[in-house]
Order: sequence, then structure tokens, then C-alpha cells
Amino acid sequence: MSPIEESGLRARLIAAAVAALEGGANDLSLRALARDVGVSAMAPYRHFADKAALMGAVAGYGFERLREALVEADAAAEGSEAVVAQGLAYLRFAQAHPALFRLMFSGACVPPEPVGETAYGVLARRVATLTNDPAATLACWALVHGLAVLALDGRAPPDGTGMGDPAAVLRLLAGPLAKT
Repeated sequence: MSPIEESGLRARLIAAAVAALEGGANDLSLRALARDVGVSAMAPYRHFADKAALMGAVAGYGFERLREALVEADAAAEGSEAVVAQGLAYLRFAQAHPALFRLMFSGACVPPEPVGETAYGVLARRVATLTNDPAATLACWALVHGLAVLALDGRAPPDGTGMGDPAAVLRLLAGPLAKT
């Protein structure tokens, strides 16, 4: 395998793992992923020591995609409405990628240390423009994460969307932040 092909193998393995997870695979193996991307059974081990390392990389990929969604949402609004926009983006991400979302927050893997700003950091940066209370960011994150998990588990209020009005719920917390 050429150096150029080798450099893309890691990304191809992560993409194949994400696709398998989203396709409903319950148990991924490095051997099956190698077969899926057309490389030898041992090739994935050049990038991942074991399945746990691969799952950590997949979770890291998910957190980066979530961060991108939050940055985009933040840019589209101002003040406390940017917090609401980020919350809605978080919920859309969870609903669009349920298996990846669950992996990201499971204790089954340890994502690699992020390079640059994290998804949580995007929210923290916005909340810091509204209040000096450091607990506010955690409160916002906990609220939106709880809503996401409730929706994924089918425990959200039955109103047709399964979520009630998430923007209204998020505004209950985000609105008063601008006044603190």
C-alpha cells in the first residue's frame, strides 16, 4: 500500500465504522471493517491497536461533527438565541446519528484528546457572553443532552414530534442567562 493510500486508510476505516453503526451493526470487528474497505485483515492495526482504539476514534469523529454543527448554529444567531440554536443543532445531530451519538457518550470508548475547540467549548464560549456563572454552560449542556436522550429513548412527550417544543424548553433556560 502506498503512503498516500495508507494515509487515507484511517479515515476510510472510521467512515466504514460510522456507516456500520448507523446501519444497525451491534458488534464491529476490525477484520470485517478491513474487508469492507478492501484491505488485508491486518491493515487496520497500523492505525488502531484494537477495537477500543477504533471506537475512540469514531467517537472523536462524532464529537468533531457535533462541534461543526454547533459552530454553524452559533453563527446563525446572536445572544441567547444562539444558545437555543446550538441546542436545536445538538438535538438534530442526535436524531440524525443515534448510534454514533450513543457511542460518543458511552463509557465503552475514550475519544482522543480534541485538537482545538470542543463542542462543549463552543457552547461555553457563547454562554460566557451572556453570564459570568460557570455553572450555566453545564446546565445548558445537561438540558439539551437530557432532551436528546429522552427523544432517542422514546420517552419525550407525545406530541407528534416526540420532543414537545424543544426551542421553547431551551428558551426557558437560555433567556434568563442574558439577564445575569
